[in-house]
Amino acid sequence: MIRRPPRSTPKPSSAASDVYKRQYVGSVVILTSIWVQVQIDVQINEWFGEFYDMIQKALGTPNAITMQEYMGALFSFAQLAAISIALGLAISFLTSHFLFRWRTAMVEWYHSVYDQARTIEGASQRVQEDTIKFSRIMEGLGTSLIESVLVLVEFFPLLMTLSVGIPILWFGDWQYGLVSGAFIWAVGGTILMIVLAWLLRLVGIEYDLQKKEAAYRKILVIAEDDGSIRPKSLEELFQGVREIHFKSYLYYLYFSIGRLAYLQANVLAAYIFLAPAIVAGVMTLGVMQQIIRAFGRVEGSLQYLFRAWPTIIELASVYKRLREFENKLLIEEDKKIKIKAKIRSTQEPKLANLFLSNQQLCINFYEDVEGVSPGQACVFYDANNSSRVLGGGWITQ
Repeated sequence: MIRRPPRSTPKPSSAASDVYKRQYVGSVVILTSIWVQVQIDVQINEWFGEFYDMIQKALGTPNAITMQEYMGALFSFAQLAAISIALGLAISFLTSHFLFRWRTAMVEWYHSVYDQARTIEGASQRVQEDTIKFSRIMEGLGTSLIESVLVLVEFFPLLMTLSVGIPILWFGDWQYGLVSGAFIWAVGGTILMIVLAWLLRLVGIEYDLQKKEAAYRKILVIAEDDGSIRPKSLEELFQGVREIHFKSYLYYLYFSIGRLAYLQANVLAAYIFLAPAIVAGVMTLGVMQQIIRAFGRVEGSLQYLFRAWPTIIELASVYKRLREFENKLLIEEDKKIKIKAKIRSTQEPKLANLFLSNQQLCINFYEDVEGVSPGQACVFYDANNSSRVLGGGWITQ
């Protein structure tokens, strides 16, 4: 059996340079769009302060504001919200296209070695399902990470500025008290989730679950064409699937207890730190809303790992499966024998790899060979000595 691998990667051409330029331009556009969206979020935070001060004024003194002022404030928010929505849609669209090219690069490599990969259990699932999972998860985690960093850059100094002169529980009048409280609370929650996931071995459970599902899927596919597969065999495999699912439900229940308890307490975190200032009445309603919203944004950015932890567990599981798959491919690659081969007596022997696949002797030429067809003879030579014949056979496909 003769198989021709893809041609070797050509030297960068002007077309390839254009592709690289488009990739860099795409990255800059996505990053710039996220940055602009964060700037709009800062403007919205300022709007909340002014709007709630207006509400406090209106509720304290009847007819203190006009209907035009009130509706004008709402219209200002609508403008900012419209821009934010448009940018969010553009970021989502561009990021999806950008990261699909990452999946394309992975899949193209798997295609180039699929002659060996197809003999590995679960190969089709790795190439089709896990690559799309990997790209989609990275899309969400990647944009969230960039946004979290930019939010910290913008809201961290804003929160320090807003909290100047305001007493903070346990920190007093220290100007870094509020940001320190946000940092301790967020990092503490993240450490809690990491410890829980490590103790419960969630990544390993997710990996085992996918392995059981892959084995069950494979026997179902075989059963479509093989009448010798009996229901008992299917039941035995599905029993393993059932057990690992029930185990994952129980362990994720333990994990969710800690996670949901923290998230519920998280709703009150800012109000707890601001308790002395609220009781003393040293700030307006608008300033309080600005501080609480800025606190939430800083805290949310610091809680990136905490909020994304279930997704990170899934990503780690997908990555583990893909790495195991690639390691098996490398083992298969090591089983190849480097030789020289030719299919016509007038041709010079050309370098190729000789290996077994599905009980058939196969070769991959290092370069294109013209005129290959079933029924021809193929002769194998020593890679270092073209006069030494190793063997040969008849081409079947």
